[in-house]
Amino acid sequence: MLNYVIILWNNIHGGKEVKKLGARFLKIAVVYFIIAIGFGIYASSTQDFRFTGVHAHVALLGWASLALSGLIYHLFPKAANHVLGKLHFWLHNIGLPFMMLFLVILISTGNVKWEYGIIPSAILVALGVICLLINVFMNVSDSKQISANSSKDASM
Repeated sequence: MLNYVIILWNNIHGGKEVKKLGARFLKIAVVYFIIAIGFGIYASSTQDFRFTGVHAHVALLGWASLALSGLIYHLFPKAANHVLGKLHFWLHNIGLPFMMLFLVILISTGNVKWEYGIIPSAILVALGVICLLINVFMNVSDSKQISANSSKDASM
């Protein structure tokens, strides 16, 4: 019984770095959520649907993807403590705002030269997602293995 209490305690109160990274992803995800809602309100209230692509990208790459990443990093401390987690955060959150900015300018002006800003920004986001992919495959285990490892730690 004591082992289960210790396992639960450790899962709830992980290390500071774990809490920081998961919380950082969740907080920035909510910022993207507000921005996506803003684009949605603008589009529906003005009937100007030119920026629906921006709305969708911010909602999915910003809000949904980063919120899910935050939960992954909160639930799996090994992944959160790995350098790939931090790389994922910074690559994604440097690339996405610039990608969306250049897309808004391209749509507003009709000048396709803004693609030269979108492409490298999108590559940064893709590299961030690749960091997530590698990190998940390297550091996320099934719950049985986590419980077994936690039981070993609790008995020491």
